Amino acid sequence: MNLEVSTVAATLWGLVVLGYFLGSIPFGYLLVRATGGGDIRYIGSGNIGATNVARTSGWSVGVATLLLDAAKGSLAVWVAGHFSGGNIRIMMFAGFAAILGHVFPVWLQFRGGKGVATALGVFLAICWPATAAAVLLFLLVALFYRYVSLASISAAAALPLLVYILYAPGHAPPTAVSVSTLLAAVVVIAKHRDNIERLMAGTEPRFELNRKKQ
Repeated sequence: MNLEVSTVAATLWGLVVLGYFLGSIPFGYLLVRATGGGDIRYIGSGNIGATNVARTSGWSVGVATLLLDAAKGSLAVWVAGHFSGGNIRIMMFAGFAAILGHVFPVWLQFRGGKGVATALGVFLAICWPATAAAVLLFLLVALFYRYVSLASISAAAALPLLVYILYAPGHAPPTAVSVSTLLAAVVVIAKHRDNIERLMAGTEPRFELNRKKQ
């Protein structure tokens, strides 16, 4: 019996580890390399995420990066749910691990992106109404101020409350969901610390696509 319990526990935590490795696939880095753009870590802001990819390699590569980074987050949650019998705690842990994988990818010496797109995919699978509300907030801030960083920070800051309210209206979500959502928001915001300093200094660049590289 103890062996069976240990095997099940190892399998469940293996799903979380798998989530990390799925999240650590550096799609921005790979796509820019594949399209002849060089090493994205040394171009523009040096970030492997969709915003820097779009700025430096064109909107099509940026959109592809966004979709793939989101997809790996959703896939991590789906795989965890499929093989854990829909255990929301394991699904949430695997999703959070995917975000950490994107931010700290083992393949790139733990120098990754800011986790926004991967978090988008994760929380679409965990609680799509909250994610839709966060995306709406992102779009409003981005359209009004034209700062992707400010929009990302705003959406990340709002997400824990949105998940708490919309995960199961009238009922609090499982503690694992609330805590993991809060930690995910902290990670994303912390990765934007340089952007926050530039926003405060008035030197943060507004988002404009480089049309020459479309």
